[in-house]
Amino acid sequence: MSGSSALAFSEIFFTHGGKAPRLERCSFEVPEGSITAILGPNGAGKTTLLHLALGWLQPASGRILLFGTDLGSYGHRQRGRTQSLLPQKEPTGFEFSVLEYVLLGRAPHLETLAAPGQRDIRIATNALARTTILPLENRSISRLSGGETQLLLLARSLTQEPRLLLLDEPMNHLDLKHRKDMLELLLEWRRAGKTAVLTTHDPETAALLADHLILVFPGGRLLCGPFAELFTGEQLSALYGLQIRTVRHDGRCFVVY
Repeated sequence: MSGSSALAFSEIFFTHGGKAPRLERCSFEVPEGSITAILGPNGAGKTTLLHLALGWLQPASGRILLFGTDLGSYGHRQRGRTQSLLPQKEPTGFEFSVLEYVLLGRAPHLETLAAPGQRDIRIATNALARTTILPLENRSISRLSGGETQLLLLARSLTQEPRLLLLDEPMNHLDLKHRKDMLELLLEWRRAGKTAVLTTHDPETAALLADHLILVFPGGRLLCGPFAELFTGEQLSALYGLQIRTVRHDGRCFVVY
């Protein structure tokens, strides 16, 4: 495996107690400085790959490397300083303000029970500004819309200052404006030389963002490679079980059903 991989799976075998999704001899690499889209239909195992990368699930066999080091050798706090997750949703029973909630992202950088300092607050408010929701910093998180909540979760992830950003269906619940905000921020993230991995069931989201693809077929078979090689009508038709064409226009790739 190359030293320039942010994340690498080697011969991973995983099953949910015999239930789907099942991954067998799963191997791929995520290049540093890329946006990699894990693309496939719902239930194929996309989120499972993220949870394995986070160490939340353990494979029966195989090896996972995070920036060239075995994932199992990372301590909990070190892992939290290296990668962060934007989940699809995250219920909470506490009445945090937006700023208080985003400051939770500083936990891996603080000593146990230590309060955030001025530097932590600056990092959090900068993340709120980058995600366009700084004007909401004093609002209760229970009063946010679905799109605002998605940007809140992203701001918390950015506040962790990770080297690898993992995003699970990040465009869910977003209206057109918030979708544009999310797209611009992720493209800015890549321009800064950082790495992101996102799951999506939507080929058009992958076309807007990704320069690297992991196709997850039902049954756990994977294909991994550059966007230009894998984002084809033939591969997408096989992935989704319907006839799909791809059309390129003005430097962009579009999907036609």
